[in-house]
Amino acid sequence: MSRKPPPQRRAPRPAPKTGAPRKANPRRRESAPVGRRIAAMGAGLLTMLGLAAMVVVLGAVWVYQGPGPAARSGDVTNVVLRKGASLPEIASSLEHAGVIRSSSLFLTAAQTTGAARRLKAGEYEFPSHASLRQVLTKIRDGKIVRHQVTIAEGLTSDMVVDILMRAPELTGTVPTPPEGSILPETYQVQRGEDRAAVLQRMMDDRDALLDKLWATRQPGLPFETKDQAVTMASIVEKETGLARERPHVAAVFINRLRQGIRLGSDPTIIYGLTRGRPLGRGILQSELQRQTPYNTYLIDGLPPTPIANPGKAALEAVLNPLKSDDLYFVADGTGGHVFASTYAEHERNVAKWRQVERSKAAAKTALAGG
Repeated sequence: MSRKPPPQRRAPRPAPKTGAPRKANPRRRESAPVGRRIAAMGAGLLTMLGLAAMVVVLGAVWVYQGPGPAARSGDVTNVVLRKGASLPEIASSLEHAGVIRSSSLFLTAAQTTGAARRLKAGEYEFPSHASLRQVLTKIRDGKIVRHQVTIAEGLTSDMVVDILMRAPELTGTVPTPPEGSILPETYQVQRGEDRAAVLQRMMDDRDALLDKLWATRQPGLPFETKDQAVTMASIVEKETGLARERPHVAAVFINRLRQGIRLGSDPTIIYGLTRGRPLGRGILQSELQRQTPYNTYLIDGLPPTPIANPGKAALEAVLNPLKSDDLYFVADGTGGHVFASTYAEHERNVAKWRQVERSKAAAKTALAGG
């Protein structure tokens, strides 16, 4: 007989979730708000520090690049920074002159920017309200004030020394150099520069130019040395102030030298009388006959030394003269000269010049009488 299997027991169902809250951890609940507060405080502190740093940076930029003090007199202020001056001395000099407001700020800026090791001595000109940055940059780059000394063509060495001694920017004394050893030019100098150094620069420039011109001179010239060429150039320089005439005047004197004709130059007579200082009047007949080493009416060939310092154009003219057969020239009344290859032609030109002189004298007399 079969039996019914016993009924299986069902597993008991889990009790439904009641949704009752679990017991909270009091420590965890308290720590979260505290952390947030600390983080917020840290962020705020960082923000404040950032703002403070920005203010400091902006302030430093303003001090460095903003306008400086106004000049105490005029639109600029000149300051001389001596050679070998220390950084504090430079800062003090600038503050004392009113170029900067604070030597301490200048020191800080110089050291921070690295300019402190590259500041250069000299005379500086600062515009009114120059910023600290402009002041530092100018001294670091050595943009010093340049003065000029102009030596005109045809001055004697004594006259050049007089000019140097009158230049207030220069220092020291200087002896008179040999005649003709200086190159007339406008020279840039700086305050405190030694006169002897400036003069040496003038002489070095002359030597360099003469070497260059001598190397490319016209062949067959009647000069054995460079000094002889300089002597001839000094005569050409004194005989005409017109640059276009110099090669022609040079040709006349070179032709005379080649043919053994005396040079007959009035400026050489004056140099023999006054060492080149102006007479302030015409040459007297007695002076034409006065025996001096420089009177080229009485001596043969060149005088013993130059009679002035010739410029570049005169040196070029003598070493590369015009191709010409002319042996004479005389003033034409307009500032230039008229040239001739024969004495008869020259005499006619002289007669015309005498007429010009008489006409000028008559006009002057009439003007004075009127």
